[in-house]
Amino acid sequence: MFVDYTPEQKDRQSVIRDYIDRNINPHADEWDANEEIPRAVFSALGSEGILTPGLATQFGGSGMDNVTLGILMEEMGKASVSVVSDLTVHGMCVEAIQRFASDPLRNHYLPRMAKGEALGAFALTEPDIGSDARNVKTQATPVEGGYVLKGRKKWISFARMADLFLVIAQDEGQPSAFLIPRDTPGLSIKPIRGMLGFRSAMIGELHLDGVRVSADHQIGPRGAGFSHVAANSLDFGRYCVAWACVGLTQACVDSSLHYAQNRHQFDRPLRDHQLILEMLANMITHLKAARALAWRCAYLRDQRDPASITETTTAKYFSSIVASKAASDAVQIHGANGCGPDYPVQRYFRDARIAEIIEGSNQMQQIMIAKNGYIENRKALKRMRTPAAQ
Repeated sequence: MFVDYTPEQKDRQSVIRDYIDRNINPHADEWDANEEIPRAVFSALGSEGILTPGLATQFGGSGMDNVTLGILMEEMGKASVSVVSDLTVHGMCVEAIQRFASDPLRNHYLPRMAKGEALGAFALTEPDIGSDARNVKTQATPVEGGYVLKGRKKWISFARMADLFLVIAQDEGQPSAFLIPRDTPGLSIKPIRGMLGFRSAMIGELHLDGVRVSADHQIGPRGAGFSHVAANSLDFGRYCVAWACVGLTQACVDSSLHYAQNRHQFDRPLRDHQLILEMLANMITHLKAARALAWRCAYLRDQRDPASITETTTAKYFSSIVASKAASDAVQIHGANGCGPDYPVQRYFRDARIAEIIEGSNQMQQIMIAKNGYIENRKALKRMRTPAAQ
């Protein structure tokens, strides 16, 4: 499938790129060093209509199609994947409320989330539970008028700033989803600092110690917390990360091309050395392949094709591998300069490594891709003849 954008999408890309170049890119290294992004950044994104790109216009969102959403995440990924991470989990919370919450909750939260007045985060992972999300240990005990939640969540992006948490907990053995405002008694947030990458994503740990939530803050039917709410949110998250990795790879390519052209070794620019050219060629080729996979996902998602789920998993898996390899080669091309604070490739290297883990590790993506391969090729496999036993 040939990758191309409509004139409207190209215009939107130009506007988004200009905004990010002026307001995000110049500050990304500083935010990474400080391990924090000012809240005003997200308020400004709300004013620009790109804080909740997939939200329906009736709630104040921009109602972006998935191709334009991909463009946004790619451009943001070039500048800061930490910002992408926060936008993603905010969007995952928005998606869950928009699809599964009651009308009163939609009308109360979504307009505020579109403006940046309320920021959301997705709380699934726990200290002892990662990809095995169906078996989270956080408990939601039914009481009169609602539930009492007790447990811990860890590695939660945006936790240090978010006003609202989408929490997955066991309701009498059935994974269920709950909306928990930050100021709810019994909820405390512990910052996690010193991360390898995604340092300014404001990651934290949630402690739920007798957190009481009303019954109307349960999102979706009882027992559907993973199969519906979390699964839909994770699909959205993987889609955003796939495109962000395309952007991160593009940043590695841009930095490496520029450095190889201007840095001289042995009386000639690096670009004249064949082994450098090999690394650049591989980066560029893999970048184009990753972008094509991500664009196919966007097309299928806009068509509401069920195949988009598997394609999104494939794109997230491939693009994160591509980004990690590109970032490693970018550091190698920059040599010692690539290890220091004066060039952003060291940040790209650290961030790319995290991208292979978030929203489901690459090993989990491989398992899902392989299992789906059996499903997709069931008929062909049946037609294949098994050699007779010798």
